[in-house]
Amino acid sequence: MTTRTSDSQPLETDNHKRDVIIIGGGVIGAATAYFLAKQGAQVTVIERGKFGKACSHGNCGYISPSHILPLCQPGAIGSTFKTLFKRNSPFKIKPRFDADLISWLWKFARNCNKKHMLAAGHARQHLLNSSRALYAELIESGELTDCEWQTKGLMFVFNSQSHFEHHAHVVELLREEYNVQAVPYAGAELIKLEPALKPGPAGGWLYPDDAHVRPDKVMSAWQNRLHQLGVVIREEREFLGFDVSNKRVHSINTSAGKMETDQVVIATGAWTPLLKQHLKLSVPIQPGKGYSITMNRPGICPEYPMLFEEHRVGITPMQTGYRIGSTMEFAGYDTSMNPARIKLLTDGAKYYLHEPMSEPILETWYGWRPMSCDGVPMIGLVPAYSNVWMAAGHSMLGLSMATGTGKLLSEMICGNKTHLDPEPYRLNRF
Repeated sequence: MTTRTSDSQPLETDNHKRDVIIIGGGVIGAATAYFLAKQGAQVTVIERGKFGKACSHGNCGYISPSHILPLCQPGAIGSTFKTLFKRNSPFKIKPRFDADLISWLWKFARNCNKKHMLAAGHARQHLLNSSRALYAELIESGELTDCEWQTKGLMFVFNSQSHFEHHAHVVELLREEYNVQAVPYAGAELIKLEPALKPGPAGGWLYPDDAHVRPDKVMSAWQNRLHQLGVVIREEREFLGFDVSNKRVHSINTSAGKMETDQVVIATGAWTPLLKQHLKLSVPIQPGKGYSITMNRPGICPEYPMLFEEHRVGITPMQTGYRIGSTMEFAGYDTSMNPARIKLLTDGAKYYLHEPMSEPILETWYGWRPMSCDGVPMIGLVPAYSNVWMAAGHSMLGLSMATGTGKLLSEMICGNKTHLDPEPYRLNRF
């Protein structure tokens, strides 16, 4: 193991390799491992299950610089409260007494104002734009291969005229505040552009800078590239705690034994709040359960990935498959597969598409999104320690923000100039 000149310096500035352990084998952990390895660090990733098989596996696969605004917006509490009493609401909170959930909802409500929304939007945009550019660079250079990368944009489809027109105000805000462009397609224009849609929607807005991938193939690509770079991946290895002296972690305890390290990265997604006693930190993240169904491409397959906003259903036409996904369920760490939530996905797809399904169903899946209370990820040094870092709370945008997060965190750990201002993501902001 190497020595450090000062606890205030993330890493020494000589050319010796360092040991970094990343706890969490999802897309955030993978991207962080990649950028650290490219900086010359010796990296080990430990994962309590299988690498890339949690929330990084079955999501809709969107790389979405369009998703700038957080869920905590003016009026969000009132509109959300109304949906809780609807039997088939795509947004659901399981009734229960949960002190962490109540605290999270209180913090969420405090952020539902325009000032915070705009500030959070800028923080999210920086990560989204960085990640979009880095994905293109990594894929086009051959660093990541066979990801089914497509750059057709993302279409927001609206059934009612009022919702279609209301989104025009959102587009105007995005244009004025963030310089984001979207193209409207009304009625027949939308059907001409996307014949897989049934006649009837009022229109859609195409965000041309968005892209999409097949998430499981992205994780396979990350795994292959990490192996090539000498990153060690240890699966079925659960983190149990730190060994600490003078605010510095010198080893971690796992279900497979003790591991010494110079630096630790926590990239455990929705599981991060369960580590708060080890982290000595409030972690205002809730697991937001989402579902997806994966199948072969239907005969009339959409050309564009689409979000049916009024039904909260996403459609992803992949090169080797087809996925319906989304909904949001705050049910804690409930491991059951709720058939009513799956039906919401299929009913939403049937409402809009000529051929919404195909056989066979290849996978029915759920995953927990790490929903931060303010819509902004938590990235940086854990205050209680001099060598423990965190990247968590990416909400529904972990895949979209992964590369920018991994690069930013590797720069911070290595003591390099950061390509983004890390201030908006600091862990002690709550």
